[in-house]
Amino acid sequence: MDGLSHITAAFEQARAAGRAALMPYFTLGFPTPADSLAVVEALARSGADLIELGVPFSDPLADGPTIQRSTQVALEQGMTLAGCLDLVRQLRARGVPQPLLLMGYINPILTYGIERYVQAVVAAGADGLIVPDLPVEEAAEMEAACRAHGCALVYLAAPTSTPERLAMLAEHTSGFLYLVSVTGVTGAREGLAPGLEAFAARAKAVARTPLAVGFGIARPDQAAAVARLADGVIIGSALIQAVAKSDNPAQAAADFLAPVRQALETLQPQQ
Repeated sequence: MDGLSHITAAFEQARAAGRAALMPYFTLGFPTPADSLAVVEALARSGADLIELGVPFSDPLADGPTIQRSTQVALEQGMTLAGCLDLVRQLRARGVPQPLLLMGYINPILTYGIERYVQAVVAAGADGLIVPDLPVEEAAEMEAACRAHGCALVYLAAPTSTPERLAMLAEHTSGFLYLVSVTGVTGAREGLAPGLEAFAARAKAVARTPLAVGFGIARPDQAAAVARLADGVIIGSALIQAVAKSDNPAQAAADFLAPVRQALETLQPQQ
């Protein structure tokens, strides 16, 4: 099974179970490389259907203060693109079965080489890429490399996306379409954006893939509300905050994620 099929199967399995798929985000290398491995293993045991792995970068323009701090700590630990791929290999060697998606910015990828990077990502055991600062108009080379290697390339759509742009993103994305719930950067928020339901409905009307919502989801009740609108729920900053406060990162991650998964168990996404 290639990466794209692995991601598709995860969404199908969650839907068959009558719930949205749960996709936690965690920064590779935070608070240390070894801790990040333990955290991802804990997420895999605690209800994650897919896992988004953050690749540390010095200018993470889509990320809010929490993820920015985690990436800075990881960079200070010596994390690199090659180091992230090594951690993915270790996760697979440790038996983590869920689809793994690398979320990273375009500059390090260009330095590494697009074709070489996609090959290395797939060889390491990852299933897909999220590149938030790669415009669809400039992504032909990346799309071709991902198609050639069975790797998903996930695009992000914003609430401000025009109908024409939303349709374009829905056409080009693979694996799922990532709906940014707010106009702004990542980060836990007290409430969900008031226009999210209408945005999800617009996206659903043109989508060929599942829809997953991220940015601003912090609590189980918020995850449950999103699950009524979309096929997947992405949660990151609040998880990283919980880990950062703990002397036992893996246990903190498990304790955080388990109630979020429980909140999704009794809900069925809108058809």
